[in-house]
Amino acid sequence: MENISGPTASPEIEDSEDLTDTALFQEPDGYFRPKDPPSFAEHTLLSGEKLHMRLVGHNPLWGHLLWNGGQVVSEYLQQHVADLVEHKDVLELGAGAGLPGIVCGILGARKVVITDYPDEELVENLQLNIDNCKPLKVSESEVIAEGYLWGAPLSANMSSGFDLLILADLLFNHSEHAKLLHTVGLTLRRLPAASALVFFTPYRPWLFDNDMAFFDLARQGGFVVEKVLEKAMENVMFTEDRGDELLRKTVYGFVLRWQL
Repeated sequence: MENISGPTASPEIEDSEDLTDTALFQEPDGYFRPKDPPSFAEHTLLSGEKLHMRLVGHNPLWGHLLWNGGQVVSEYLQQHVADLVEHKDVLELGAGAGLPGIVCGILGARKVVITDYPDEELVENLQLNIDNCKPLKVSESEVIAEGYLWGAPLSANMSSGFDLLILADLLFNHSEHAKLLHTVGLTLRRLPAASALVFFTPYRPWLFDNDMAFFDLARQGGFVVEKVLEKAMENVMFTEDRGDELLRKTVYGFVLRWQL
């Protein structure tokens, strides 16, 4: 994968901040930041086929990046197609460009709903990536893009539940863990094989314990938590960040399942 352009510092989000409060994203009075143009990133499937992902211009919701967690979970899905993807209903939360969800559509999922914060630009960009993905044009999968606010009532497309949920690089937003987990509880079918993949990198190593607190909350909520992957990327994503370099470039993968 190659990002044509990218930031050097990770999101500075304090635990007290709430990303569902749109006031956080308003510029000060009298300040108008020129709108950044979209950029593009390339991701290579295990088959060698290349996907070209359109990323929105700089966005306060961080949808202008192709995150490490999304890339690695996409590889993981390709390695576990029969168990996780084929003929399954899939939901991706906080999707950004939508890479993992699109990969599921290519791999033969029955239905894929790819969601992010209900920001018009983010959702339109998701739809563009779906529409412009050549491998999806020959797939029988139903792939849908829509806006969704974690913890909110479910849309018609989401109300019947899912066999697989994908949460890639979402845990840095600590104040939203409860709402995110509530959404998992609302949407993950209560079946032994149903699972939620939670892949992330501790881009801010000093807050690693805060990231991991999500899994404590999940156990309290009736989920079994299993670690399935630990992969060090070649380079850190944010070069100017401080803290342990190995942690900053390592993707951790966990699976949540209902304790039935």
